[in-house]
Amino acid sequence: MGMRPELFADRVLKWAQHSGRHHLPWQKPRSAYRVWVSEVMLQQTQVETVIPYFEKFMQAFPNITTLAGASQDAVLHHWSGLGYYARARNLHKAAQIIVEKYAGKFPINIEQVMALPGIGRSTAGAILSLSFNQRHAILDGNVKRVLARHTGTYGWPGSAKVEKILWQYAEQRTPVDNNAAYTQAMMDLGATLCTRSRAKCERCPVQHDCYAHEMLEQSNLPTRKPKKDYPEKEVVMLVVKCSEQGLLMERRPDTGIWGGLLSFPEFENTHSAVQWFQEQFNQNGQDYCEHELIKHVFSHYSLNIQPISIQLDAPSLRVMERSEWVWYKYPQIQAGVAAPVNKLLKQFSG
Repeated sequence: MGMRPELFADRVLKWAQHSGRHHLPWQKPRSAYRVWVSEVMLQQTQVETVIPYFEKFMQAFPNITTLAGASQDAVLHHWSGLGYYARARNLHKAAQIIVEKYAGKFPINIEQVMALPGIGRSTAGAILSLSFNQRHAILDGNVKRVLARHTGTYGWPGSAKVEKILWQYAEQRTPVDNNAAYTQAMMDLGATLCTRSRAKCERCPVQHDCYAHEMLEQSNLPTRKPKKDYPEKEVVMLVVKCSEQGLLMERRPDTGIWGGLLSFPEFENTHSAVQWFQEQFNQNGQDYCEHELIKHVFSHYSLNIQPISIQLDAPSLRVMERSEWVWYKYPQIQAGVAAPVNKLLKQFSG
């Protein structure tokens, strides 16, 4: 479009003064730490969902030093339900690095920030812009949508080619001054007006030279991700109940789905689960109970969980020799658990 970049920024900033979001909890008081945590939480999650998690997280871990000194279990416990748990593990690791390398103060150099676990170019730019008013462009999902529509950039924004083009537009439009205000304004514009569906173009400050508005292409921009088969996976979760000890759970490896969280042991089928139980506990597990199927949807597949429960007579077992196994009494132990596992915990506790 023929619009001079600075005029684009002027209009967005003017709109944000009276229509932007000014009362989000990480804005007052604003600090690099609070902005960082909020940006990580917002990477895959809506603002309305994030706010209560953010407030509880800040109560538990009010600063970088507190977060760095906490156990991974404690951090994951306060993240339980937010999903994409690698974010929490990376946040925890990054806090420890900041304490070790930067004496607990958030670095102000963008290369140093991008070197921290879980922080990419856009998140680093947002933190430094919002916290220190440094001039950095951002390109989160909201900004990609605004720029793709305004400039008429087709192609899936997740592809390297299209993302490179959108970064160029983002850099061109980022003003020299008022960077914190502009960064927040662009996020707000995408979140409140230039939404995925039912965009409120009539209230948009940059509608007059917006390609999508002029060509009625809002529903086609940004281009959707190419569809792939959406597979379904099935797993059996074994709930071993012991009246003396509680429920048997295992800590999952740090990598992969639900990394570092507590979960129930998983098996390909019921036969494998019962056989494992018999081998570990030297007890007949044929009196198991099947329970209602749980369906959990991830971004790239859905998981059908078949819970089966078995009552354990005595807690003597070989399996407890391994450190990843724990007896869990709900809700006494505070640890990270995924949403469907938490549902099972409530179902079988008490």
